[in-house]
Amino acid sequence: MSEPQQHHIMDPPAEDRMRRAQYNPRTVEEVFRDLKGRRAGMIKALTTDVEEFYQQCDPEKENLCLYGFPNEQWEVNLPAEEVPPELPEPALGINFARDGMQEKDWLSLVAVHSDAWLLAVAFYFGSRFGFDKTDRQVPPPLSCFQLWKRLFTMINDLPTIFEIVTGAVKKQAKEKSSVSNHSSNKSKSNSKGVKLLSFFFLID
Repeated sequence: MSEPQQHHIMDPPAEDRMRRAQYNPRTVEEVFRDLKGRRAGMIKALTTDVEEFYQQCDPEKENLCLYGFPNEQWEVNLPAEEVPPELPEPALGINFARDGMQEKDWLSLVAVHSDAWLLAVAFYFGSRFGFDKTDRQVPPPLSCFQLWKRLFTMINDLPTIFEIVTGAVKKQAKEKSSVSNHSSNKSKSNSKGVKLLSFFFLID
């Protein structure tokens, strides 16, 4: 039997403390890079590594959490013992609901909580280490509001873990392609032309 991978062995608090000692996100780009790494690890757990993830979430075990790390690795383990924890903690006890739901519904539930955790961690780093103070020293100067808006715009451009796990991303892409083709054909057949408008949600 093969040995378990290293990223599933270490205690989550110890692992994250080690990583934070080496890397503390301080700029918008660094916070976003940290989020992308953690996100990639959690997506891997819920998709390509889903069988291993499912087996590790044994309902007979204690409260378990799904952790994503900046190096795109994931881990199922107990929550931090320190109270309050240094970093926001992911959803607790994801293993308890595993056998009481259909697998796809359970994975979707874990995905939703994973998305919420990623936002919490990003907000923590932005607030705790004040990326606005660092970024505002680089011209052109940006206000704290502009930097937060920039970060969340970058995050909003990524599909959520929930959208990926449920297949909503592929469905949206197919619908977008269908609408695009329909609009293109309609504009060619209409002598007056069709003006397409794009609507954007902006943070006030």
